[in-house]
Amino acid sequence: MLIRLAGAAAFLYHGSQILFGAFGGPGPEGFAKFMHLPAFIGVLVGIGEFGGGLSYLTGVLTRIGASGIGVIMVGAILLVHLKNGFSIANNGFEYPLTQLLIALALMIRGAGSYSLNIFLKNKKVET
Repeated sequence: MLIRLAGAAAFLYHGSQILFGAFGGPGPEGFAKFMHLPAFIGVLVGIGEFGGGLSYLTGVLTRIGASGIGVIMVGAILLVHLKNGFSIANNGFEYPLTQLLIALALMIRGAGSYSLNIFLKNKKVET
């Protein structure tokens, strides 16, 4: 749960910057323009980060959210950070690699016991 909460804080923040332009963020068009990518990529990255952050926070659809975040972190490493080396001090790939490994762990293990997913699994649908 603690790993999910740490990841949720980062991705809800950065995802809302990209998706909504919150916290002084660029919004999807600004993000895509900065990255020299089509505008719809900015929307997809924003949805992936914000949605992944929500999935981490709640523990619902965690594997799907972690998969999206994992893909985004691979893109961040390859397109932005790899050329700068490992160190976060030089805008290297240290932090996105850490987030990628956290996403991988959540894809493998799932949300764990302390999640809303447990309540949803135990809920019986009456017909």
